[in-house]
Amino acid sequence: MNVFHRATAVCAVVLWGWAGAAQATLPPEQVLQNWYKLMLELVRHTPTYTPPVASRAFAYVGITGFEAVAGGTNELQTLAGQVNGLTGVPARDANVPYDDGVILQAALSTAVKSFFSNTGPTGQRAMAAMERVLTEKTTADLPGDVTARSTALGVAIAQHVIDWSLTDGGAVVENMGFPYDYALGTGPGAWVPTSKIVQQQKPLLPGWGNNRTFAMPDGATCGLPPPPAYSTKPGSAFYEEAKEVYETVKALTPEQRQIARFWSDDPMLSPTPPGHWISIAMQIQTATGAPLVEQVDLQARLGIALADVFIGCWNAKFDYDLLRPVTYIRATMDPKWEPILITPPFPEYPSGHSTQSGAAAEVLTAFFGEDFAFEDATHLDDGLKPRQFPSFRAAAQEAGMSRLYGGIHFRSAIDQGLDQGRCIGRHVTALQTRTR
Repeated sequence: MNVFHRATAVCAVVLWGWAGAAQATLPPEQVLQNWYKLMLELVRHTPTYTPPVASRAFAYVGITGFEAVAGGTNELQTLAGQVNGLTGVPARDANVPYDDGVILQAALSTAVKSFFSNTGPTGQRAMAAMERVLTEKTTADLPGDVTARSTALGVAIAQHVIDWSLTDGGAVVENMGFPYDYALGTGPGAWVPTSKIVQQQKPLLPGWGNNRTFAMPDGATCGLPPPPAYSTKPGSAFYEEAKEVYETVKALTPEQRQIARFWSDDPMLSPTPPGHWISIAMQIQTATGAPLVEQVDLQARLGIALADVFIGCWNAKFDYDLLRPVTYIRATMDPKWEPILITPPFPEYPSGHSTQSGAAAEVLTAFFGEDFAFEDATHLDDGLKPRQFPSFRAAAQEAGMSRLYGGIHFRSAIDQGLDQGRCIGRHVTALQTRTR
């Protein structure tokens, strides 16, 4: 099902679900959930939305939704002054009434349309349809002055966040993120292209690690030790890590193949790895009936964590500039060897899946507890059965190992990536979002 058909289905659910109550307006919780459902589809169908770019959009939209809700409750504390560069957002006039749902709807529709402005025609139609349906359902039977005032405030909050986003270093992505000019490393073990696609003879977004972060001071804050020293000598630590990848892929069990596929989350075929964790949060909050303040709090924190992860991870990737397993294994062990997953077009160390999963697990564990068991049905519509996990950290560990099973990461990239993600996650959980 393409993005427009999926979005139309989402809008239809909203219309049918509320058509029987002429005086009813759509609750803000439904506004939030429907925009996030659409974003997961837009990420899937927008060519420039590689994992780092997708994580950035989730962070800014999450902060927009959080600030739109925080202004109307004494339970939430603004992120202004806490995340890097965000100044105070437009506030409500205490002397006149506002509508929370209209503010949130106006803020999210403005933000999503901005951060997905380069999506294709079907995506544009989907956003327009969603905006029309949700606006109708949030403004039903409201006085005109309340609707106008609330809409204006929501737009102003979103525009404040959008203006802030333009200075972070990631606002413009040219050539789908592949630089026109880039000098490849020449030292032993340096990354070399693994794809035959001309565009991918340069690595994806080599400067992303220099972008402004959100919760941690900069991209190098959660640094990590170097990988094993490069060596082609049998018995060396580096050789043994490559041998583990080689032998594991040759002897994969059906379960390991399923794990590799479940967590693959390839761009243009999925909501991407950050979208996968956003989906997990949505599933849990829907199942538990989480109140609005908890929903916006978690989505803001999770978006921030995932965005900081791809800045920190990319900072390290291009610092160490390490070649991929497929390059090494073909040169030293088996020239015909193939991983079961497509090797991404950028350096190996650390694993982005591991780093972002470590951070996401840190944030989700802080919200729900150490031993919160859950089911992940992110890929049910793609024909992949849901998977059960005893905790978020167990899911993060499996997501990391999926990259070894797929043949695209060495173990040190997985282990150190998980550690880096946990470090980044702790910066996010330290944010003060609640007043009590």
